[in-house]
Amino acid sequence: MKTISVLGSTGSIGTQALAVAREGNMRVAAIAAGRNIDLLEKQAREFCPDIVAVYSQEAGAELEKRLADTSVRVMTGEEGVLAVATHPDAEIVLNAIVGIAGLRSTMAVINAGKTLALANKESLVTAGTLVMQAAREKGVAILPVDSEHSAIFQCLQGVPEGSLSKILLTASGGPFFGKTKKDLEEVTLEDALKHPNWTMGQKITIDSATLMNKGLEVIEAAHLFDVSADDIDVLVHRQSIIHSAVELRDGAVIAQLGTPDMQLPIQYAITYPERLECPCGKLSLSEIGTLTFAHPDTETFECLKLCIEASREGGLKAAAVNGANEAAVALFLERKIKFLDIPRLVKLAFLAQPKVESYTLDDVFAADKAARKIVLENYK
Repeated sequence: MKTISVLGSTGSIGTQALAVAREGNMRVAAIAAGRNIDLLEKQAREFCPDIVAVYSQEAGAELEKRLADTSVRVMTGEEGVLAVATHPDAEIVLNAIVGIAGLRSTMAVINAGKTLALANKESLVTAGTLVMQAAREKGVAILPVDSEHSAIFQCLQGVPEGSLSKILLTASGGPFFGKTKKDLEEVTLEDALKHPNWTMGQKITIDSATLMNKGLEVIEAAHLFDVSADDIDVLVHRQSIIHSAVELRDGAVIAQLGTPDMQLPIQYAITYPERLECPCGKLSLSEIGTLTFAHPDTETFECLKLCIEASREGGLKAAAVNGANEAAVALFLERKIKFLDIPRLVKLAFLAQPKVESYTLDDVFAADKAARKIVLENYK
């Protein structure tokens, strides 16, 4: 019986991870969340973890009152989150915190020698060199939770080292596939939130609409699988059935297929190397009928282009585009900017970030802060 900890337990990924724990009779050692104490209380009562952490001091005080009749310890702030990340009993820690806020937790899990199930792509996007170096030094396995990276990971099982030629990273294309820049000038928030295939949080849904999410996944894949951005081809695959594929040096292409449902990659990361029954729907190729592929339009969807260039240049460029994007998407969700302002602001931060050969964790957070400042100074 595995023992797990879950960071971001009340979000979509976190709740599904706990469902896997429930079905697999796993022990949940600790959980952490942002502010949803109603759901956090329910999770604490069901799974009886040793520690429950919440960022807000006020929310923590309320949660502590609610759980006074239990043995659960309530902690708050970054100290509490890191206590969940490093719980001594946890064999595997799922990091599903959203944004760069999850980076310190990723490093804490690795430094504690725990297996990391990684759903926080920003950890690798902003500080991939540092994260992968620490994982190698500690001998820690990083198991990807993103459906695309999980697919690549699955495709590479049993493939001899040195055989990978190219990664084929699939993208749904979002709600605006085939649109021109002129078409996108007046799109609304509601338009951008209508994803054709996936049900996700607002931030990642907007990232899918701009193709920023696919750009971030290019950066993440380059670090996870030790390849360059030039070894990754993005393919728009509207059906979201092939979650990604790999081309081997002999020309063979291996793909992972499945319904567009996050339950499988979440379960696979937590239960690896086992494969358990999954409640998500099984795939029927005869019902799907046709699978299509197209090249992305990186001139219209400039966020993807900027991410690819950031991956090529390395250093802190990726931290800058990620931070700028987080700030710009927040403004778009508040209806303070237009859709096409997002790539415009991201580009400003990309150009302003100096190229560096090496960096520290403090440099990453400084670059992130500087990029956000640029967005706030230039969005009007």
